[in-house]
Amino acid sequence: MKYALVTGGSRGIGRAVCVQLAAEGYHVVINYRSNDAEAEATLAQITGAGGSAELLKFDVSNNDEVNAVLGGWLTANPDKHIEVLVNNAGIVRDNLMVFMPAEDWSAVLSTNLNSFFFVTKVLLQPMLIRRRGSIINMVSLSGQKGQPGQVNYAASKGGVIAATKSLAAEVGKRGVRVNAVAPGFITTEMTENLNEAELKATVPLNRFGKPEEVAEVVCFLAGPKASYITGEVISVNGGIFS
Repeated sequence: MKYALVTGGSRGIGRAVCVQLAAEGYHVVINYRSNDAEAEATLAQITGAGGSAELLKFDVSNNDEVNAVLGGWLTANPDKHIEVLVNNAGIVRDNLMVFMPAEDWSAVLSTNLNSFFFVTKVLLQPMLIRRRGSIINMVSLSGQKGQPGQVNYAASKGGVIAATKSLAAEVGKRGVRVNAVAPGFITTEMTENLNEAELKATVPLNRFGKPEEVAEVVCFLAGPKASYITGEVISVNGGIFS
């Protein structure tokens, strides 16, 4: 059995990634922070289709909790090796910087950037020892080109992009690949307050993307067909930025 961990796996893109990885034969460890009902729905969707998965509830922005819960899972399952990590968990607290409370800056950086370090650190050494692993970080169009009203979000995702490239250079010789996927406008809870009719006109493909379209790219990067790809940022944005 192959094992994968997806953070923020209960909804949206995270759910689509969990479902697709399970369909490709992975046992998926579905991380989530608080929404038990949505997490159970993701689990039910996977198991109902004949896939294998389990829930692992912890706050990715809390280093002590990550070490206790995820580290505890590794200790309790010494024969199970997570070879795919999808750092997907993220939040937005949009505002013009001049009006942005310091706590909104800190919350977004903690959840979106610090969590990359906290979660990856726990799983990296086992991957290096086994000389096998694929880490996929969910970034954003905002982290590539910037977006007004998203200084905090863009900073967090831009930081993950830089970290992706640096870590890929560190661990490639040990057989671990590190890549990022940068979605544009994707129809999820995170974009439900956007004016889709107006914004899709800025996209060359003239529509918002689907979570499943992002999940396909994540699963490609996770598997052997992408075995010579590392340190890359793959855009899934309908052509709005390249």
